[in-house]
Amino acid sequence: MENNKQVFDNVLDLIGNTPMIKLKKITSEFKGNFLAKVEAFNPGHSSKDRIALYIIEEAERQGILKPGDTIIETTSGNTGFSIAMVSVIKGYDCILAVSSKSSADKIDMLKNMGAKVYVCPANVSADDPRSYYQVAKRLHDEIKGSVYINQYFNQLNMDAHYHSTGPEIWNQTNGKITHLVACSGTGGTISGTAKYLKEQNPDIKIIGVDAYGSVLKKYHETREFDDKEIYPYRIEGLGKNLIPTATDFDAIDAFVKVTDEESAHTAREIAKVEGLFVGYTSGAAMQAIKQLDEEGEFKEDDIVVTIFPDHGSRYMSKIYSDKWMRDQGFFDSINEEAAQSIQYVK
Repeated sequence: MENNKQVFDNVLDLIGNTPMIKLKKITSEFKGNFLAKVEAFNPGHSSKDRIALYIIEEAERQGILKPGDTIIETTSGNTGFSIAMVSVIKGYDCILAVSSKSSADKIDMLKNMGAKVYVCPANVSADDPRSYYQVAKRLHDEIKGSVYINQYFNQLNMDAHYHSTGPEIWNQTNGKITHLVACSGTGGTISGTAKYLKEQNPDIKIIGVDAYGSVLKKYHETREFDDKEIYPYRIEGLGKNLIPTATDFDAIDAFVKVTDEESAHTAREIAKVEGLFVGYTSGAAMQAIKQLDEEGEFKEDDIVVTIFPDHGSRYMSKIYSDKWMRDQGFFDSINEEAAQSIQYVK
């Protein structure tokens, strides 16, 4: 048993080394070669497994986290699931402050992984005492022996991807990658990956994906925080109403903004065309590639890598629900027709 490479000590040994999959059909009319780093192959079904394990083990190495302690975090769902999973294996209590924008599926998953969940209103300012940032800080102050991961302002968020995602992408493309297109929320994934890739080849173009209603793109271009940019939007895990220090804006060459509606439709298109059942931010990343292609960004020989951050199962009550899509006004006549593909036999 000891020598069987398919037998693992626990689920945490499966984190990382996710596959790269060619995107052939959805990009058939585009210039360039397109590859998706599919993070749903992590055991927690998202890229956030990487930072959860890395940050927690670093806290253990530094003696910050001790047996019997409580781990506290703010999350739109995926980081929380990953932290809950790591906590189960390592024996820590887990408390998560979650945005109300998170899907019901995600919140139920967190609860069933043993976490205590505080659902906080999404559409309040970051310094409002009800925001998930402030609730997490309050709980950390109140609970003795607690550690607040604080992914938005934690350098280790970037470091996790510098040491894993970046080298994996470089090796999987044999160093031939020309573009990285990745969503930016906390910014850890794109920043850490970009830092590694730029060290190997500074000519690699790093393009961040942002949401309308978020401040990141304008901040990148002007270095000014403009709260007039902020308004409610639906995509989870993308964009921000504050400036996370886990984002290295100097490592990112440009940002592209995508809409809620187009990102939702594109996620559904990926499932139907490529057979990959991916999440909302994956749709956003692919939508950004569509827009960049229309702008003439890519050449025939380019190797364009995008990161698909999580799995579609986390969005069954959102983008993969016809009712939700209809309630958002996201169905036009073509998509409405496609939604009628279920026939009930009486």
